[in-house]
Amino acid sequence: MFNKPLEGNFRTGAIALALSAFLLPACSANRTDTATVPDTQENVTAEDVADNTAALVGQTVTVRSEIEEAIGTNAFKIEDDQFFNGEDILVVNATGQPLPVVSDDDTELQVTGEVRQFVIADVEREFNLGLERELYVEYENRPAIVAQSIALAPEPGEVTENPNLFYGKTLAVKGEVEDIVGPTAFTIDEDQLTSGGDLLVLVANPERTIADGEAVVATGQLRPFVIAEIERDYDLTWDLDLQRQLEVEYKDRPVLIADDVYPSAVEDAL
Repeated sequence: MFNKPLEGNFRTGAIALALSAFLLPACSANRTDTATVPDTQENVTAEDVADNTAALVGQTVTVRSEIEEAIGTNAFKIEDDQFFNGEDILVVNATGQPLPVVSDDDTELQVTGEVRQFVIADVEREFNLGLERELYVEYENRPAIVAQSIALAPEPGEVTENPNLFYGKTLAVKGEVEDIVGPTAFTIDEDQLTSGGDLLVLVANPERTIADGEAVVATGQLRPFVIAEIERDYDLTWDLDLQRQLEVEYKDRPVLIADDVYPSAVEDAL
């Protein structure tokens, strides 16, 4: 889960403060121009926070970036000129799980964790990580993110073009709502730089309506669209007509079974 994130994208320069995490939804009935997902708070952009690193310390944030460099076995570095005054940012993996990886080295990660002044003794004591001290000298007392959640963050077109890379993995996919298929089913727009198509997203327990064209991040597990297996593994209360429609259009194609959906940052800081 991605609790109260400050969501950002290091390639586009957009970042948003303190969003709530949501449990998500199930599928139902007729085609419409809206779908329903959990309610959220308002976003702000990178322009509001890029020059105020001190204000981020103690905040839980969510950022998206490629790994710039691995630091030992439990940390890595991300960097971008628009954030944290252009400094490299150390991310400490405190999830208790290995980093999610795919063969495509360009795939971004979505990281959720607390921004804090990095003091190796404190981090080792709190998270029992056994960090190699000599590797972290330059990061001592500098801002770092202690990650409690890390997920692969491919573009929609990357997923639909090469779904076998991502099946069975937890993803955080950012995109624009392209087509509302039903109250709790929609597609995310493809990346125009790839030949992949739009990505189908199924959600459960609706609480908030989304609209065509809304920028969102959907997190969940990717799997092939096989009705029998999806109904076996998920408690989706969807309409029979919608099932049939989706099976005709998406049978054996990738589908993201979302447990979280929230608005992406407004990218007016580009």
